[in-house]
Amino acid sequence: MITRIMDVSLEPINMEYIREASEILRNGGLVAFPTETVYGLGGDATDKEASRKIYQAKGRPSDNPLIVHIAEYQQLESITKDLPETAKKLADAFWPGPLTMVCNKNEVIPYETTGGLDTVAVRMPNNPVALALIRESGCMIAAPSANTSGRPSPTKASHVYEDLSGKIEAILDGGPVDIGLESTIVDLTEDVVTILRPGYINMEMLKEVVGEVRIDPGIVYNDKGTTAGAKPKAPGMRYKHYAPKGDLTIVAGDEKKVVETINRLALEGIEAGKKVGIIATEETKDKYDCGEILVVGDRSDEKSIAHNLYNILREFDELETDLIYSESFATPNMGQAIMNRLLKAAGQKTLNV
Repeated sequence: MITRIMDVSLEPINMEYIREASEILRNGGLVAFPTETVYGLGGDATDKEASRKIYQAKGRPSDNPLIVHIAEYQQLESITKDLPETAKKLADAFWPGPLTMVCNKNEVIPYETTGGLDTVAVRMPNNPVALALIRESGCMIAAPSANTSGRPSPTKASHVYEDLSGKIEAILDGGPVDIGLESTIVDLTEDVVTILRPGYINMEMLKEVVGEVRIDPGIVYNDKGTTAGAKPKAPGMRYKHYAPKGDLTIVAGDEKKVVETINRLALEGIEAGKKVGIIATEETKDKYDCGEILVVGDRSDEKSIAHNLYNILREFDELETDLIYSESFATPNMGQAIMNRLLKAAGQKTLNV
């Protein structure tokens, strides 16, 4: 299979490409497309075989549900049952945008799309290409991130091509994404809204809309970078994700001690014949003495760190680094989301200094 790349990065959107991609979806094929978070790998959410193809192309565990992308609120109502009032409140506040709601499903969406669960995860992306594709195709689109399972999520079309070339029919290239981390996932099937995956929309933002909000204890990390041992409710949070090919370690603590420790470990690695990478910030980049130093962003601009994280991890793959050391990012608004992804990429490997 030859994977076509269709450039839809310019305005107005090339609707001929949107129509071609829509035809692929209606015929049961797969199309990667940009959202505001990461690139998604899309298939018709109501088509069992299309969902099976998504799992196969990604090498994704079949119990890890796919998120259904919609363009109208009425589509959420059409595929769910017992929909709580909080769904409309959250949709009014955050859709289109990086919020996924888990609701009880009806028979419209097959179990092949929901990983065998009686719930369905749904969001409305805030990206003109994604919304045009959903509307033109007439499909609600099931779409996990468009990468090989376990690899860093794709924030550029080139990342998608690197992982999935020859496995899917087409990629809609909308340029680099905006946010760079996957959507916040909330569970609406219980009395209290529960965060299953942290993202750009944080707990304080949710509380302003619905009042009480709790977080799944299985994704709450302590200062050692581990959980209390609870099993995450969202199946996707149980797997190692976002991992570079090199061995990633997060070093947490006082900045001065973190820099000293990373410098020591980097030198030891180089002396042992390893190629070493360091994830630094604008504030610390000049404090490191050796290794491949890549700047993930500025601590005063959390969004820059989120936006660049996956791209940095893929850059280290291109540099063929054996060992990677990263600072910790306990930032006030997106820190939970950034650390959730970084810790999973490191397989929870953290050094506290």
